Amino acid sequence: MELQPIGHVESPLTDRASAPRQGDEGAPEAWLVFAPEYARGMRELAPGQDVLVLTWLDRADRSVLAVHPRRPETGVFATRSPDRPNPIGVHRVTILAVEGLKVRVARLEALDGTPVVDVKPVLGAER
Repeated sequence: MELQPIGHVESPLTDRASAPRQGDEGAPEAWLVFAPEYARGMRELAPGQDVLVLTWLDRADRSVLAVHPRRPETGVFATRSPDRPNPIGVHRVTILAVEGLKVRVARLEALDGTPVVDVKPVLGAER
């Protein structure tokens, strides 16, 4: 299996300890910065769209199988903990602006420099 980052996050969040646990808990606006070779894949991304951003949580502890999220010990696969064997982050965000190779989004709790693996549209009912 091989993953190639398509870009990275530019965010004011630099410290995991002070970052919100979820996007709706005070996460700031941030930029998704795409590598030039993926520009064609950005077509049709537009302000107002909700998308799922998949990230590689590169600062995660990949040996963790159980965590204490706001309740008793829980298996990591029943949580959204960044610490897990394959630390793939899933973030539902709203696109605020598209400027060249950069997409500004709301409510992204990923740290500055986090690799972006994919972006997918949210399908189905409005929230």
